[in-house]
Amino acid sequence: MSESTIEKKESSKNGIPSSERPIIVKGARVHNLKNIDVEIPRNKLTVVTGVSGSGKSSLAFDTIYAEGQRRYVESLSSYARQFLERMDKPDVDFMQGISPAMAIQQKTTSSNPRSTVGTSTEIYDYVRLLFARIGKTISPKSGKQVQKDTPETIIKELFDELEEKTKFYVLFPIDLREGRKMEEQLTVLKEKGLTRLLKVDDEQIVDLSGDDADPKKIKPKNYRVLVDRLALKKDDEGRSRLADSIETAFREGNGRCSIKVRDGKEYPFSERFERDGMEFLEPTPQMFSFNNPFGACDTCEGFGRVAGIDEDLVIPDHDKTIRGGAVAPFDSPKFSKYLKDFIKVAAKEQLPIDVPYKNLDKNTKRILWNGKDGYTGIHGFFKDVKSQFYKVHMRVLYSRYRGYSRCPDCEGFRVRKDALYVKVGGLHIGEVSEMTIGYAREFFEELTLTDFEKEVAGQILYEIRKRLKYLDEVGLDYLTLERLTNTLSGGESQRISLANSLGSSLIGSLYVLDEPTIGLHPRDNDRLINILKSLRDIGNTVLVVEHDPEMIKSADNIIDIGPFAGTYGGEVVFSGPYDELLKSNTLTGKYLSGKKEIPVPKKRRKGNGKSLLVEGASEHNLKSIDVEFPLGKLVCVTGVSGSGKSTLVHDTLYAFIQNELGTWKEKIGRHRKLSGLRHVEAVEMVDQSPIGRSTRSNPATYTKAFDGIRDLFSNTRQSKIMGYTPGHFSFNVPGGRCEACQGEGVQKIEMQFMADIELVCEECGGTRFRKEILQVKYRGKNIHDVLEMSVSDALDFFVDENSIVNKLQPLDDVGLGYLKLGQSATTLSGGEAQRVKLAKFLSKTNNDHTLYFFDEPTTGLHFEDIAKLLKSFNDLVNQGHSVIIIEHNLDVIKSADWIIDIGPEGGFGGGQVVATGTPEEIASVEESHTGQFLKEIL
Repeated sequence: MSESTIEKKESSKNGIPSSERPIIVKGARVHNLKNIDVEIPRNKLTVVTGVSGSGKSSLAFDTIYAEGQRRYVESLSSYARQFLERMDKPDVDFMQGISPAMAIQQKTTSSNPRSTVGTSTEIYDYVRLLFARIGKTISPKSGKQVQKDTPETIIKELFDELEEKTKFYVLFPIDLREGRKMEEQLTVLKEKGLTRLLKVDDEQIVDLSGDDADPKKIKPKNYRVLVDRLALKKDDEGRSRLADSIETAFREGNGRCSIKVRDGKEYPFSERFERDGMEFLEPTPQMFSFNNPFGACDTCEGFGRVAGIDEDLVIPDHDKTIRGGAVAPFDSPKFSKYLKDFIKVAAKEQLPIDVPYKNLDKNTKRILWNGKDGYTGIHGFFKDVKSQFYKVHMRVLYSRYRGYSRCPDCEGFRVRKDALYVKVGGLHIGEVSEMTIGYAREFFEELTLTDFEKEVAGQILYEIRKRLKYLDEVGLDYLTLERLTNTLSGGESQRISLANSLGSSLIGSLYVLDEPTIGLHPRDNDRLINILKSLRDIGNTVLVVEHDPEMIKSADNIIDIGPFAGTYGGEVVFSGPYDELLKSNTLTGKYLSGKKEIPVPKKRRKGNGKSLLVEGASEHNLKSIDVEFPLGKLVCVTGVSGSGKSTLVHDTLYAFIQNELGTWKEKIGRHRKLSGLRHVEAVEMVDQSPIGRSTRSNPATYTKAFDGIRDLFSNTRQSKIMGYTPGHFSFNVPGGRCEACQGEGVQKIEMQFMADIELVCEECGGTRFRKEILQVKYRGKNIHDVLEMSVSDALDFFVDENSIVNKLQPLDDVGLGYLKLGQSATTLSGGEAQRVKLAKFLSKTNNDHTLYFFDEPTTGLHFEDIAKLLKSFNDLVNQGHSVIIIEHNLDVIKSADWIIDIGPEGGFGGGQVVATGTPEEIASVEESHTGQFLKEIL
């Protein structure tokens, strides 16, 4: 029986075609999963939920996705497969129905400073192609389009411009090529039979065969070589003779010719791509790429910024006018002459100088910075300062304003000058990149093309519009195409990956997503849910690890893993539709049905009466706002994605405080004034960046509990006999560690064209230590066994060792009891890394008044864990500290003492304070999106 017959028999088994058969997993034991069986319906939206650390990711990513990926790699070349014999198969008895799988995780996409939203979504690549295909090159001198002239286009122009029987000359310029002298050039012309020259100003004809042709008197700019004298005839014969003459002129004039009307003007033409005496490059896709040496601006090498003068230091307050002292260096008696020079130029050019700097048009800013006529410009001023570096005070003055500024040559657009002369729809590629996705979508939807352009670029435009539509629909309309991907939050980069997946329109695939609602305001959840449903509806299976009630409610099928975390989890406690989950007795079911809830605080704390005041915050999209942050309270900063929360809290408030403490090297968000710092003695930012870049960093080393553990092992009788020190029990230094993998436990194999593969070290079997070290036991466990313990188990094991318990207890308190002590920091999710940091701060007893910043701490948290987290926050505030949280989770928002709501929309439509007050006060504000959701739960 042939294989295809067997397949057909298989696929019609039980009458269900294989494309509709569910994904079946039996006996999964990865990490803490307890031999579980799961069935996931095909082409449906399934949500996997449960408390943090219960095993959701182990099931979704480490079992189902890993197997899908492994099976795909098995279909690859024998080169790739030779490593896959050693690539671990997920620990599972049986799996069936797995499709090619794609994971969309929260990891920030790239740390590459060249990667932008446009390049990572491929939109920029299509835009480059569009500009190369249908872009019109516009001369910066005359503003007219640059084209190559042909005899046909010249004849058409002459027929349109001139009357019948108009007399004119066909000419070409004298070109002294290859360093020829005029005498030689005239001899060459005579040999070719071109014996007449025309003097342009008085139309006098010089005969080269006569005696009056003196080479010394003939200047190339005043004379042209005469090819023909004609009167315009618009019939075939006239057209034919004119075409022949023009062709001759082009051939002999090195691609240039001109038509001079008798007693009238001269029309210059060129076969080359030039106009107004400038030669232009013909558009190619490479010319628009800032990642290609050919297309990148030479000065900034495609980064858009150069080391030089920082605009925000030169103009610290963008609300000031130029006359009112906006330019800081000119606002002193010594350099006020520069301001006077600018005012003279402004009067002549009619430039507005009594308008706030932020409202000035591009032309005024260009003249202010680059100078004109008698005014040297800000750049010119600093050039003068540099030329006097032998004076100490000039070096000090320059250092005060040093930083990074927009590249003066490409004006921050990253590409070579020639690329900026090419326009589509009246804009060059730099101006298109500056648009937000929302505006860009509108621009490309409304772009009107000729029939010819539609034929050439129709498909390109379709691809651009499709990708912009998906990015807009996942709620990223406020991001600009030039935004660097390394400045995006985890949620934003995940939604970009999601939009990319939609753009590729694959069907029959398995998509595994890790909390896609992170960083999304409840208002935007519906848009995201609709997108996941559309992925499902075109024929894909969507598996989402999620805690969001809206997402759980919209799922076709829900798998609840639990009942608790770590060793107490790993079981399927519920599988089925939403209605049945509400009736179930699981933790998730109880919270969703309202049997259990996070209570609203009985009263709001009054705080300590002190506050921090930020005035005139105007970085990015902030609209010069004044915001007061009360201290001694739990303060929540809310608002839709892209409204300006992080810009206000992280880039302005936190950056300024850190700068005052002398530990900030980055840029500080623009603002007028920040007061109240004397009330804060220390500041801590608890964000989602990894707790360590190295695979060696783990919860035990980070919390310093490992120091105490190593001391215990080095004090055992066996260690004393062998002479082992605490250093022998460290995998970071030579001595006790396995030298084959240098204490990593894994060896990395570099794969061509694929991600590197990590394989367990064959020497130590992944234990990280030498065999002799592993023979040292403490209460029956060696050092590797201890690192494999969960935090909760370690607390029981070391119950009478206070130095270790005190370090580990806070990890358990913030809901991380399930983490292994030796779990690599690089495998922790953003939310876990953030809670490890929180635990570290909780374990410290400090009496200084500390201001804690948290950036979406509920990432990856179940309702039960959020309750624990809120307790930790309240502990910090009750100890006399202040906590400021950027958050979208309504349970945290309703528990805050004070809310600052930024918005009302994202991007340009945001950046204002919509409302401030207690949750009850915010709920009564109609304009606040947050208020509308709070009203429902309060």
